[in-house]
Amino acid sequence: MKEFAYARAGDADEAAALIAERPDATYLGGGTNLVDLMKLGVTGPGLLIDVSRLPYDRIEHRDDGSVLIGATVRNGALAGDPGIRERFPLLSQALLAGASGQLRTVATVGGNLLQRTRCGYFQDVTKPCNKREPGSGCPAIQGAHRDLAVLGTSDHCVASHPSDMAVALVALDAVAHLRSVDGGTRTVPVAELYLLPGDTPHRETVLDHGDLITAVELPAPPPGARMRYRKVRDRWSYAFALVSAATAVSVAEDGSLRDVRIALGGVAPRPWRARIAEERLRGSRPDEETLREAARAELAEARPLPDNAFKVDLAIDLIVAGVRDLIARKDRA
Repeated sequence: MKEFAYARAGDADEAAALIAERPDATYLGGGTNLVDLMKLGVTGPGLLIDVSRLPYDRIEHRDDGSVLIGATVRNGALAGDPGIRERFPLLSQALLAGASGQLRTVATVGGNLLQRTRCGYFQDVTKPCNKREPGSGCPAIQGAHRDLAVLGTSDHCVASHPSDMAVALVALDAVAHLRSVDGGTRTVPVAELYLLPGDTPHRETVLDHGDLITAVELPAPPPGARMRYRKVRDRWSYAFALVSAATAVSVAEDGSLRDVRIALGGVAPRPWRARIAEERLRGSRPDEETLREAARAELAEARPLPDNAFKVDLAIDLIVAGVRDLIARKDRA
């Protein structure tokens, strides 16, 4: 591991001042992904600025049904929060589907959003990788790509985004609150936080150097919303998604879909909001074939590789099953 310095920020101003002085500095939350990458030699920040004790560790449930989640809230605490479990169950389900109990007690909300890809070539510094070294190539395209993306890829990168939590947040229309080094603040929808690889796969988010995620805000769910997170993986626990789906629906009295939200994980370089499928289904009383046609339309632009082509059909099946089962349910949890 490359030698580095460490500093614990007492407040947000101190954190901003420290990172503004060092282009090789980065923030440290739980460190469950960052420290692993440092050990592998994938990244080597010269200064780690510990922000885990900044005052962003609260979950604020508001009277209007929305919730503000501090960026240093631990994943385990968020998954177990009674208000989250009651009104945003798919978020709790997504968190519990990720990592292990031990990691969830350490990992932070902000850090979870910014975790890097688990592509084997990215993590192996003896191999070329356009994400790690721009212009070096993407051996995954001709190599081991079974677990990688089929949507939103480019000729420069086919890596998939690993977060379960981010998929749920995208389906819930979550917004990230950011603080820049000059103290300015702005908000970015979580769905727009991530960049597709294009010809610059090393740029993964819209964040500038020194931008700090301070919170994630969830709007109130639609009245009567029913939601669920489904994850297909190679083993029951401690495995990344082959394909996952966060689905939320609101059903009108006549049985039509007043609102439908679908986000997919494991299939793209970012959590994939299935807006084409949503548009086709909203306002309809879908039968099995209508659901399948909408799901096929969403995956029509997929660019599968030989060993991950199965993800296309799997994603279609998850979309269909997710919406169908929620329509049939009388409860929302």
